[in-house]
Amino acid sequence: MHTVVVGTTGVTASDVLAVARAGARVELSEEALAALAAAREVVDALAAKPEPVYGVSTGFGALATRHISPELRAALQRNIVRSHAAGMGPRVEREVVRALMFLRLKTVCSGHTGVRPEVARTMADVLNAGITPVVHEYGSLGCSGDLAPLSHCALTLMGEGDAEGPDGTVRPAGELLAEHGIAPVELREKEGLALLNGTDGMLGMLVMALADLDTLYKSADITAALTMEALLGTDRVLAPELHAIRPHPGQAASAANMLAVLRGSGLTGHHQDDAPRVQDAYSVRCAPQVAGAGRDTMAHAALVAERELAAAVDNPVVLPDGRVESNGNFHGAPVAYVLDFLAVAAADLGSIAERRTDRLLDKNRSHGLPPFLADDAGVDSGLMIAQYTQAALVGELKRLAVPASADSIPSSAMQEDHVSMGWSAARKLRTAVDNLARVIAVELYAATRAIQLREGLTPAPASRAVIDAVRAAGVQGPGPDRYLSPDLAAADAFVRAGHLVTAAEAVTGPLR
Repeated sequence: MHTVVVGTTGVTASDVLAVARAGARVELSEEALAALAAAREVVDALAAKPEPVYGVSTGFGALATRHISPELRAALQRNIVRSHAAGMGPRVEREVVRALMFLRLKTVCSGHTGVRPEVARTMADVLNAGITPVVHEYGSLGCSGDLAPLSHCALTLMGEGDAEGPDGTVRPAGELLAEHGIAPVELREKEGLALLNGTDGMLGMLVMALADLDTLYKSADITAALTMEALLGTDRVLAPELHAIRPHPGQAASAANMLAVLRGSGLTGHHQDDAPRVQDAYSVRCAPQVAGAGRDTMAHAALVAERELAAAVDNPVVLPDGRVESNGNFHGAPVAYVLDFLAVAAADLGSIAERRTDRLLDKNRSHGLPPFLADDAGVDSGLMIAQYTQAALVGELKRLAVPASADSIPSSAMQEDHVSMGWSAARKLRTAVDNLARVIAVELYAATRAIQLREGLTPAPASRAVIDAVRAAGVQGPGPDRYLSPDLAAADAFVRAGHLVTAAEAVTGPLR
């Protein structure tokens, strides 16, 4: 099994994906263990002093003015975890929780939190045992970090609350720890706070969304090319020299992908004599501009994620010179903004794909295709309601594009009076990514059927490969009306698993 070693300088996006989705083992480097021990010495020294230090010998948030005596500090750390584990609603996905725990471990290992090495080892042990704390949908405002979600994870380290075992069964966390020979941690000064105070949930979901969107943007380039082919459009608008004079890198990449898919087509640009067109519609002609803008948005989001993956997010932090200082680095604004921006881009990509699908189904705009791509229009409805479903998904995508990061709600008796709502931005982006995959799947279903209905015309080799692969995956081709939902589900699974990209790249080579 792949192993990810956590040091003091952060982790990579591929590390997060390996641990969250592939179950990779986690190990702590000797450098990290040394940094943990050194920072802990600083915290222990401060704890022994009579002067109050925030997070070490005081209360938290609006209660930070109270100095806590030494005999109550263990209870203080336990209590912050218990009281902050206040999430409600459905459980979040296993991969999200694993990313959440792994990224908190990443910050702990930076040597800036003051957590003891044994706490970090326990975090790694829980991940390696396949134990997943029960974390709920609601409870984070994305400022002071993802407090409630991280608290539910810390509760498991203490042997309290519920967790899911490697067999998928939810049981008391203490039982699961005991079965795997893991001793519950007894938190000391600052440790409870350090386990709760980070942007780890929203960051983990950003990393996973970027991985999924990379596949979906390539998929959208492929389906846009298939639709252009099915509509007998012109690929001249994809010429590299046209995109070079507007030098957005994402636009050039999308145009290049479409051109690669269409190479060798017998449909594009050659069959307009009976119905001359000066230009194709925007949804076809401007596909690279819209998808390209989304790609450039992803590039910016990936840069933000890279910076955050290298960050140590906690409050207070232990600095190299031995100072322990309060700060505002836990504020999730940088991550929240790009999560919202990606939801906007996903909505627009879904919107333009739906417009292309509608054009394929409309006999007045499809340049000779049967109404709704039906076998016997009137007796058959064809893909009429598949487009309804796609339109409903696009409507939902537009609602999900409303930014969460503009919706601050003050908390903690106005001490935390401006929050990022980054967790909420991440949760709605996950839904948007799911819906975008479904939208692209409907366009794929319609475009492949439409190409097959162009009898006597030869599609591009890459298009042919896609059609063959999607039919082999159980998505049926043209014919009389049938129960459509299974076909659409199979197309969705085909897109989501990356099989559409794989089928096209078998002919084109790697797409950009």
